[in-house]
Amino acid sequence: MSRNLLVRGAERIVEALMALDLALIVVLVFSNVVGRYGFGSGFAGAEEVARLLFVWLVFLGAVLALRRGSHLGVELVQARLPKPLRRACAVVTHVLILYALWLFLAGSWTQTEIGLHTFSTVLHYPNAFMAASGLVCAASMILIVGANLLRILLQHPDAMIPGEPQADGGTTMAQGVVQEAAP
Repeated sequence: MSRNLLVRGAERIVEALMALDLALIVVLVFSNVVGRYGFGSGFAGAEEVARLLFVWLVFLGAVLALRRGSHLGVELVQARLPKPLRRACAVVTHVLILYALWLFLAGSWTQTEIGLHTFSTVLHYPNAFMAASGLVCAASMILIVGANLLRILLQHPDAMIPGEPQADGGTTMAQGVVQEAAP
C-alpha cells in the first residue's frame, strides 16, 4: 500500500470521527433543550459529554487543518525572501514548532496521568478522557511537522515551505498580495 493511500485513509477516519462527534453533540444538546423546556427535566450528563466531544472535535480538526496546510499563517515576509533564506526560515520555525508541540505533549501526558485519578462531576468518567485529546493532537502534529521538516531538509519537492508557490502553479495568499502590490 502506498503512503498516500494510508494518509488519505487516516484523513477520512479523522473526518468521520469529527462528523460523528458533531452529530452526537447536536443530538445531545438538542435533546437536552427539548427535555428541559418540554418536559421540565433534561439529562444532566449531556453537557459533560457534549463538552468532552467538543474538545475532541477541536483537537482532531486542528490535526486535520495542519495536515492540509489550512492553519492561518503570515507569509508576507517569507514570500519576499530568496529561496535559500525562505528554506532556512522554514527549518527554524519547524524546530520551534516541534519544541512547542513537545511541551504540549508533555503537559498533556501530565494531565492525562492526573486525570486517571480524578473524575467528571456527573458521569464520573476519568478526566483522562479529556486530556488524552491533547496527547493525540500533540503526537499527531509532531509526526506531521517532523515529516515536513525532514522533507525540507532533504529538499523534497513535496515539502511545504511557507511563502513558496503552490505545487499546482498557484500562489500563496501572501504572494498574491505581494504581486498585487507590485507596480
